[in-house]
Amino acid sequence: MGGVVVIGAGQAGASLVARLRAGGCTERITLIGAEPQPPYQRPPLSKAYLLGDMEMSRLFLRPESFYADQDITLVTDSPVIAVDRAARVVIADGKELAYDTLVFCTGSAPRRLPAAIGGDLDGVCVVRTIADVDAMKPRFASGARVMIVGGGYIGLEAAAVASKLGLEVTLVEMSERILQRVAAPETSAYFRDLHRSHGVTILEGTGLGRLTGEGRVTGAELTDGTAREVDFVIAGIGIVPEIALAESCGLGIENGIRTDAFGRTDDPRIWAAGDCASFPHGGAQIRLESVGNAIDQADVVADNILGAGRVYEARPWFWSDQYDIKLQIAGLNAGYDRVVVRDGGAARSHWYYREGRLIALDAMNDPRGYMVGKRLIEAGRSAPPEVVADAASDLKPLLKA
Repeated sequence: MGGVVVIGAGQAGASLVARLRAGGCTERITLIGAEPQPPYQRPPLSKAYLLGDMEMSRLFLRPESFYADQDITLVTDSPVIAVDRAARVVIADGKELAYDTLVFCTGSAPRRLPAAIGGDLDGVCVVRTIADVDAMKPRFASGARVMIVGGGYIGLEAAAVASKLGLEVTLVEMSERILQRVAAPETSAYFRDLHRSHGVTILEGTGLGRLTGEGRVTGAELTDGTAREVDFVIAGIGIVPEIALAESCGLGIENGIRTDAFGRTDDPRIWAAGDCASFPHGGAQIRLESVGNAIDQADVVADNILGAGRVYEARPWFWSDQYDIKLQIAGLNAGYDRVVVRDGGAARSHWYYREGRLIALDAMNDPRGYMVGKRLIEAGRSAPPEVVADAASDLKPLLKA
């Protein structure tokens, strides 16, 4: 008997195997990871770890001894190269491993700049793994010139770290504003002003034409016709779900590995969770790229492997740390038609409404507003815009209304 095999030793995979064992699973459990480290947190990579404020061991989600103590076989540094669904085996490191139940927690990979525009030059970096950040760290010397391509949260977090370490930072975003895909203009303006106040040059509506250099990147030509000298480049242009393995063995793909409301793929023995998995929500197959989703979805899948029959109901939440600002996000703002600003000075939040109902919020150093808004959204309740807009108002009574 092969028991349960989980491909991918990230947040989802680690959460899933722990939940299985805690839920009473007596079968053999094997967790296979492509990286040499045990499962670890990714969010601190572009923040505390890159800054040097966190040692590698503090990134680990659990001590390595946890897996042995829980009778979970942890296999590291072993990318899975194939899955044979007919024989019910996975192939990794030249060996076949049988399974009765298989779970894809393969996560996502960073988009890379095309080689045709210099993306394969030395000094062009991404931020996704410990190896990525370890390779990049020595470049963060005071006075070095870094260009960051992409004005999403990864790019902005990297810009904040580089600025704090005394680098000369230029960030280019081809859209008309930073955070355009994920946030309202009010939030974009807030973080634009924040970064510029720390000396970061932000160029919006400006794309990267090509990178130049002989073997190593030394310059960047932009679509506005200008050129800049650089010492290294960070590509923060998003991530894509790791679906190649699932696709190669014939599983359904739709915005990721397609699962039903319970986390099961179109093969009844195979499940998926985390960044790689899409699930039904609002009439579409959506994916959520966050720690919260990885944990919650993995827990539901683990419970369903044990027979619970739980539907996954997403409760999206995200966060980002930049300088001394903690951004906390709750809900999904897709389709918003109004943004209400709650400006308390040091504490500020942006509340998203659709057809008069609260659907999401961005809270900047506003934990109280975030707590209330998150609880309202998760309960399917709203908040009067006039109350939200009054920064002197007490929001807590809204939870009792």
